[in-house]
Amino acid sequence: MQRITTTGDSPATGPTDVASTGQWVVRVCGVVQGVGYRPFVYTLAKSLGLTGWVLNDPQGVLAEVRGPIPQLSAFTTALRDDAPLLSRVDEVRVESRTSVPFDAPDGFEIRQSAKSGRSDTIVAPDSHVCGDCLQEIRDPSDRRYRYPFTNCTHCGPRYSIVKGLPYDREQTTMASFTMCDECRREYEDPGDRRYHAQPNACPSCGPRLTLSGPRGPLAEADDALRGSTDALTAGKIVAVKSVGGFHLVVNARDADAVARLRTRKKRDSKPFALMVADLAAAAAVAECGAAEAELLESPARPIVLLRKRPGGLLPEEIAPRNPSLGIMIPSAPLHHLLLDRPGLDVLVTTSGNLSGYPISYRNEDALLRLFEVADLVLHHDRDIHVRVDDSVVRCSEHPQLAEPLVTFLRRSRGYAPYPVEVDRMPEPVLAFGAELKTTVALGTGSKVYVSQHIGDLKNSETFASHKQTAAHLSELYELEPRHVAVDMHPSFRSHVLADDERFEAVVEVQHHHAHMASCMAENRMTGTTLGVVFDGAGYGLDGTIWGGEFLLGTFEDTDRVAHLRPIPLIGGDKAVHEPIRTGFALALEALGAPDAALAAFPALRILSDQERLVYDTMVRRGVNAPAVSSMGRLFDGIAALLDVCSYAEYEAQGPIELEGLLGRDLAPADRPYRFGTTVPTDGGPRVIDPNPLIRQIAADLAAGTGTATISRRFHWAVVAMVVERCKELRTLHAVDQVVLSGGVFLNEFLLVNCLVELRNAGFDARSHRLVPTNDGGIALGQVMVAGARLRTMSRVSE
Repeated sequence: MQRITTTGDSPATGPTDVASTGQWVVRVCGVVQGVGYRPFVYTLAKSLGLTGWVLNDPQGVLAEVRGPIPQLSAFTTALRDDAPLLSRVDEVRVESRTSVPFDAPDGFEIRQSAKSGRSDTIVAPDSHVCGDCLQEIRDPSDRRYRYPFTNCTHCGPRYSIVKGLPYDREQTTMASFTMCDECRREYEDPGDRRYHAQPNACPSCGPRLTLSGPRGPLAEADDALRGSTDALTAGKIVAVKSVGGFHLVVNARDADAVARLRTRKKRDSKPFALMVADLAAAAAVAECGAAEAELLESPARPIVLLRKRPGGLLPEEIAPRNPSLGIMIPSAPLHHLLLDRPGLDVLVTTSGNLSGYPISYRNEDALLRLFEVADLVLHHDRDIHVRVDDSVVRCSEHPQLAEPLVTFLRRSRGYAPYPVEVDRMPEPVLAFGAELKTTVALGTGSKVYVSQHIGDLKNSETFASHKQTAAHLSELYELEPRHVAVDMHPSFRSHVLADDERFEAVVEVQHHHAHMASCMAENRMTGTTLGVVFDGAGYGLDGTIWGGEFLLGTFEDTDRVAHLRPIPLIGGDKAVHEPIRTGFALALEALGAPDAALAAFPALRILSDQERLVYDTMVRRGVNAPAVSSMGRLFDGIAALLDVCSYAEYEAQGPIELEGLLGRDLAPADRPYRFGTTVPTDGGPRVIDPNPLIRQIAADLAAGTGTATISRRFHWAVVAMVVERCKELRTLHAVDQVVLSGGVFLNEFLLVNCLVELRNAGFDARSHRLVPTNDGGIALGQVMVAGARLRTMSRVSE
């Protein structure tokens, strides 16, 4: 067995009373590999005068320590309390205690990883570059000066390069790089911060940059970096390979370059993300509070949605008709080196992909495709094993919230594959998620590992990525789950995959039940719960499309106790891209005739006479106009009727811009509108009717009320409706636990005010904070529903 041993540093002691000394075997679980945890244990043991050893194994970190009992107790306490920054200690467990004499004969050693047994440790997410490494790449006298792959045990890539566990170099994409003598010395010295830093490298032995044009390579190493910054300064578009994939990058202060990027990427309105050098640079273009600053500087380095500063400091084309800017600060040395160039203090860094396709992460794919958008491609030869997009979060504050509310819009780099802790599962379950914004999840024991964002399963490439991610999670944890959970929609690609793989059991989970279960799981809620689930579309138990739901139940099963009255979706999915169709349907149903609808809502004049005639006929005859109880479509329709968004260029554009009119001001409306309610005589679910609300909006428009005021009154009407319905259902069913889930709750005004008003009404109301409220959280819910049903089945069979 290879080992690194220290002697002579422990306090000299003579024979000690056996009762006061011992030998303890200590297990540490959590994110404790690849984060400098063994060197931390080594240094800690030496400082306390303990002897023994530490190693990595498939379950985490294992240590055997010998010494006085007080020092042993202090050792185990410090393993959690003083752990390295990037670690996350879930458990410190003393597996055995033996009373032995102690004379400190052998020092303390770090042993080679043990590889027997199934892996149960947690892979560390990718992390930002630390201050020490950043100082080195800016020091002309350092051998890593301007080296964009500088890292140590406290920073650098992890999840994106790992192939298997334990986390050792041969199990990563760095296995092909042989360390030089100097790097090897650092790697083998437990007193060096690069001790067992698996991606450790330098310009002599590590990865290299290459700058390529459409006809081939143009420059390498530092010349490639300088060529890239020259191009960005000149207004060019450069595709840059980052930690988890490629970004498309332009100078954010160059309006022409931003417009050119929009044209080439065929992305006319969807906001672009920005990268700035540091907090000061972020504060120069956006308002940044303390909680937002903490998120920006966290090791995960997510994109954080910040309020724009007034005054047009940056081109409006970056985030048109949106009160927020998505901003991140650098997560890799290469980012810092790009931003160090004078004049490049703010960069657009949007996902390096073509519309509808997943982010490029392999050099060959980027060089084949990204020249359709980029003028140059800056790539390198450190392979990415797992594609990982940037995470996107928002921080919301309200006087009645005890602490800022952090919401994931996308959970990926820096957070995946952190698990969600749940009640113990009877069997491992693999969940394939939803069709849009999908993730996969693997539930085993008391953990559910939720993958990085994968995307929309619209094409074979994203579908292939979905399959690869599911396989990679299973391989990492050496599991072959016999049970798989899927959305019950029979046409979803993920459903087809489950059938093809012939798992022992396929558990179909209704879409909105999965949303509800996901929020319950991350909040550790059990028992009967009321789920308010609002989204764009999900296959319902009755075969229709749902999306404005009040569900009552548990992980195992739910009842639909209230829902939005179904809205005709003129042309089916076409209405998603043309919200004016839904607007016309809403006006038609509320006002009774096309002429009345046109008179009340001038925005409908964008439709031709022929279109209005055809759409009217489709609604009256029920031809290609399926009824959907979708809150997302209601928001679409209202946005169209107010002339905010008639034709959507990206998903949820209408709702996003309708909320944007509020300027992230969470104040209530002065005279909110009201929904109607119908109580079926057969005892079925209550039906929430938007017709009265549409007529109230028409009256306000006729009176000349401003669009922003109408938007606020509409938003508050939804809040008031949620609280009113929950109160009614509490009276009927004696339930006070409420969870809010579904993509519509990405709406900050709706989410925060619903939470506050429900809590004021005496409810235990919860929302998502660990996974996205949109379909990115569905896989977690699917695991929980499947686990509950499997548990019941096992009890029945006993």
